[in-house]
Amino acid sequence: MQIQWYPGHMAKTRKMMEENIRLVDVVVEVIDARAPYSSKNPYLDKLWQKRPRVIALNKTDLADPFITALWKKYYLEQGYSVVAIDAAHNKGVREITPAVEALIEQRDKERGSKKAGTRTIKMMITGIPNVGKSTVVNAVAKRGGAAKTGNKPGVTRDKQWIKVSDHVMLLDTPGILWPKFENNETGLNLAFIGSISDDVVNLYQLASELLDRLKGPYGSRLVERYGIDPSVLDKSGDIILEEIGRKRGHLFKGGQVDTDRTAVMVLDEFRSGKLNRISLEVPKGREGNKDAQSESRS
Repeated sequence: MQIQWYPGHMAKTRKMMEENIRLVDVVVEVIDARAPYSSKNPYLDKLWQKRPRVIALNKTDLADPFITALWKKYYLEQGYSVVAIDAAHNKGVREITPAVEALIEQRDKERGSKKAGTRTIKMMITGIPNVGKSTVVNAVAKRGGAAKTGNKPGVTRDKQWIKVSDHVMLLDTPGILWPKFENNETGLNLAFIGSISDDVVNLYQLASELLDRLKGPYGSRLVERYGIDPSVLDKSGDIILEEIGRKRGHLFKGGQVDTDRTAVMVLDEFRSGKLNRISLEVPKGREGNKDAQSESRS
């Protein structure tokens, strides 16, 4: 299943970011803790390579905590400042502004600036669609409706300057992907977490792919949630999906399984955390940790 998605407004967002880079002191990139590699935009790495950056691992309430800890360590080793947050429940978000201030103060001191710790800091919060970026913006700005939020990609469409404090200004920008994903796994992961519009993918195929991915490291979650026989996990994702639909009573007249309805349910339950805390990726070189720990928390 090949997935690519780059609607026209994202090209405009890219141009806007390039035009505003000179206005920004520091960048906060929000990524999804369930898929930190796939949800980290490589285009932004190139655009902001000379700016101090904070990585905000969001949606930690939905991700495997053991693997999230591995990702936090990984990005710290890459030289980033890192915060692990759950913006939807306002957990960890207060760490973002101090992290930004510390980065800029350190940079100004290294440059010998007399303004270190005193000047207004302008930060930009960026991220791909549906990683919870607008929820992060609202939490950082301490406003109930500073930025539009939603559970579909592409809600924020215009840049917004927001006053965070007397000496911190925040530039919110629309979510942006990149024109071509480097491999099929990245596209699938982004579709799994809802960063790609469901309107452009086959949800039956997507749910089958997701079940193929989960049946190994998180198979017991599927057995517990849907009441399927463990032996079904030896089958392909489409067979597992059909069995889940049968167990849930998603049947047409005559007993045929409504696999489309079942696919939507499985994707929604994964995205909302009803399958418990699941991570889709581990840092490179640490893949052996995944199977060892995931089922221990089932």
